[in-house]
Amino acid sequence: MIPAEHFYYIGAALFSIGLAIVLTKRNAIMILMGVELMLNASNINFLAYNKAGSLDGQFFALFVIVVAAAEASVALAIVLKVYKHFKTINLDKIADIKD
Repeated sequence: MIPAEHFYYIGAALFSIGLAIVLTKRNAIMILMGVELMLNASNINFLAYNKAGSLDGQFFALFVIVVAAAEASVALAIVLKVYKHFKTINLDKIADIKD
């Protein structure tokens, strides 16, 4: 039986990696991937909480999955519109262009 603390450590590591990606990358797609990694890390922690004896973790994880799906679809639509208008997804170049 794997202790719940191991899941917490894995979730914290994945969340830290996702946060590092969000803070260091300038590509919009990579930033979205970092956000998704952070959401999946929170799901791991919720499910570890569920393993500890409460069913609330499953409900929170399901809610996070729904929010992540909605976030991914809206963010991808925004990235496609930005690419169509600016012909780049590099956030530094988009910030420099003023209309």
